[in-house]
Amino acid sequence: MWEAIAAFAVFILIGVPIAFSLGAAATVYLVIKGVSLGLIATRLFTGLDSFTFMAIPFFILAGELMNSSGITKRLVNFTSVLVGRLRGGLGHVSIVTSMLFGGVTGSAIADCSAVGTMMIPAMKEKGYDEEFAAGLIASAAVMGPIIPPSIPFVVYALLSSTSVAALFLGGIVPGVMIAIGCMIVTYIVARKRNFPRGERIKSVKDLLKALADGFIPLLMPFIILGGIIGGIFTATEASAVAVVYGLVVGLLVYRDLPVSAIKAALLGTAKTTGIVFLVIACSNVFNWMLVVEQVPQAMATFVSGIISSRWAILLAINIILLIVGTFMEGTAAMIILVPILLKITAVYGIHPIFLGIIVVLNLMIGLLTPPVGLLLYVVCGMTKLSLERVVRGVLPFLAVEIIVLFLITYIEPLSMFLPRFFGYIR
Repeated sequence: MWEAIAAFAVFILIGVPIAFSLGAAATVYLVIKGVSLGLIATRLFTGLDSFTFMAIPFFILAGELMNSSGITKRLVNFTSVLVGRLRGGLGHVSIVTSMLFGGVTGSAIADCSAVGTMMIPAMKEKGYDEEFAAGLIASAAVMGPIIPPSIPFVVYALLSSTSVAALFLGGIVPGVMIAIGCMIVTYIVARKRNFPRGERIKSVKDLLKALADGFIPLLMPFIILGGIIGGIFTATEASAVAVVYGLVVGLLVYRDLPVSAIKAALLGTAKTTGIVFLVIACSNVFNWMLVVEQVPQAMATFVSGIISSRWAILLAINIILLIVGTFMEGTAAMIILVPILLKITAVYGIHPIFLGIIVVLNLMIGLLTPPVGLLLYVVCGMTKLSLERVVRGVLPFLAVEIIVLFLITYIEPLSMFLPRFFGYIR
């Protein structure tokens, strides 16, 4: 097994994509053990042979359609009414828009790209530091995969055999806490640097229009969560409903979703889904190797022998995941680590739903940390700033998000209250 792990490390270091690195490392193991390579095809198929995984392409497509329907501008108008008059108004508008946008798309990259393209130039024009604006946009986009709907939560639910709805509910409070923390940082910096307040709404008509602009896209997460919690449809069916809603909004309500945009949305969905599914399939081969070698059980026994307290094991998990998030993409990291973490945390009585919230929150924060931090590179591409300058802009927000992570970790009711309230956890 160590030969396979060494091969995986070598492939990663020389720049082989994570999916192929996992598959190649597992192949090395099979060759050494003399196992038929036909097993690879079987494990690739079984890794994706789950109806629940259909939620991933549907949620991606729903987000693509809503993003193509011009909802970003409408959400900006809506959030300007709510928080635009605070000191540093455009910064607060960007944060709340990212939070609400995450409830529609569930994607950090889409969130960062859509909101950043509109708000970074607007903040620059009003005298905001470009470094600060870039850091704010990247940091706020972390909420995208935490606020439901969330593709990482769907993946975790499959790995842990837990409820997607419970995980969606558990992500609401952490997402809102990140938004509040980022707004506190923005307000402090805005006071210190004398950033301007936003403009007042000029008339009641403009006010009502702004509220109406935000109401329609924000119905989607309520329909998704309400339908799942009410037992009307499953999480997978909810993702299909989200696609229909996105089409109705774009074609019949806003009427600004051209056929070319639908084609682009379908193509973008196919590309993203292909990447995610390839990682999941190849990871299943790698995980088979770990299970055969009884790595999860060995790790659980080893860790429980050296760490006796629940507090300490949660601290260790956070540190490990924050480090892993700096160099590994979230989906691949979950597929490799979650089976091991489930075995370890079971010894300490940690609920799988609670573990899932911690895992996703950690790995999404990893989107802000180099060298892999995808959000950093998205913002660098938009602003033409160096990576060093973007990282400096991110640091105060990153500190707040890590504080939120530890609050969620050690005050369990913050994330578990809603799943318990709706009866998903006894």
